[in-house]
Amino acid sequence: MSEKTLHLRLGIFTCLVALFLIFYAIPSFVFSPSNVGNIILSPLFWPYVLAGLTVIVGLGLLANAVTSAKDTPFEDEETVHPEGSAPWMRLGALAVIMVLVMVGLPTLGMVWTAMLAFAACAFLFRTRHPVAAVVCAVIVPLLLYAFFAHVAGVAIPQGNFVRLP
Repeated sequence: MSEKTLHLRLGIFTCLVALFLIFYAIPSFVFSPSNVGNIILSPLFWPYVLAGLTVIVGLGLLANAVTSAKDTPFEDEETVHPEGSAPWMRLGALAVIMVLVMVGLPTLGMVWTAMLAFAACAFLFRTRHPVAAVVCAVIVPLLLYAFFAHVAGVAIPQGNFVRLP
């Protein structure tokens, strides 16, 4: 299978999934009260935003497939992977991280657990930018906490050790 064919198939599939979400799944299964004052806090807003972004990604894949001149095939799938069993070990380590996240959520809280999980995944998959990964591992959960706790008024689970304001 070539890259052009892959992008074409993924683009069509992505657009179909997004259209299914927009026209059937979200209207049928996401319930919203009629008295929500702020559109951003409406339960319908973010699903529609994500479905719209999915349409944009699908259209981008289709545009890439249509405009690309080369039809280069991927390397043969039967070739031996140069890393040997490393991908399976990474998959096992990712499963361990997921279990630790579930165990750590009640004790550490959502923000601190998310920070540790983000950093662990970044180093598990050998990021080329370790400093940026650590900075993002700290800042992204804190910003999300600030938005949901202070702007949206949603209670975020806190840990037993350190409580955020």
